[in-house]
Parts: sequence; structure tokens; C-alpha cells
Amino acid sequence: MSVIDTNIVIERVKRGQEITENVTEVSIAEFPPVMDYKKFYGKVLIIERDDVLMAIELQKRLRVVGRPKCFADLLIASICINRNEELVTKDVDFLDIEKISNLRVRMV
Repeated sequence: MSVIDTNIVIERVKRGQEITENVTEVSIAEFPPVMDYKKFYGKVLIIERDDVLMAIELQKRLRVVGRPKCFADLLIASICINRNEELVTKDVDFLDIEKISNLRVRMV
């Protein structure tokens, strides 16, 4: 199953569309209304210690190439990497993370 980024979550809620994909705990923190959204049928992927450690490693790699990212994006990417999930997003910042890791990104 795919994981949708916060920007997709917000768009779907505003349009009244179903959310069948999973979301991360980060997206819940960034956009709490999704928890009460009646058309949310996916799961919430909870942050684990390995995700934080992966985020730190990703930031190290990104800093080497001069492309550091915000911690929220690093955590979302880490959750997807550690669970072998594809990330669906409109945020091009994830393409930099994809280049230095095995993150799978689908831009929409």
C-alpha cells in the first residue's frame, strides 16, 4: 500500500475525497483534522526509534550534497523506507531524498 504525504491528505479532505492509503503520524501532527475525517480508511504509521535514526542518517547524506531537509519530511521518508512503502506526494523535496536513499516516490 502507498503512504500519502500531508499535502495530499489536506487536498483530499478539502475536496471531500476518500483516503484509503496510509498516512504517517507526522501528517497527523501537521494536519490533525484528518483524525476526525469520516472518509479516512487508511492506517496511521507510528514513528519508531528506527525512523528517527534513519532520518538522522538521511540528513547526514543530504548535507553532504548540500540539500538538507526539514525534520518532518525526513521522518515521513524514513517511515516509508523502513516499511518499504511508496510515498505519494506533490513535494519535490522528496526527490532529493530519493536520490540518496531507497525511498520510492510517486509525484502527482
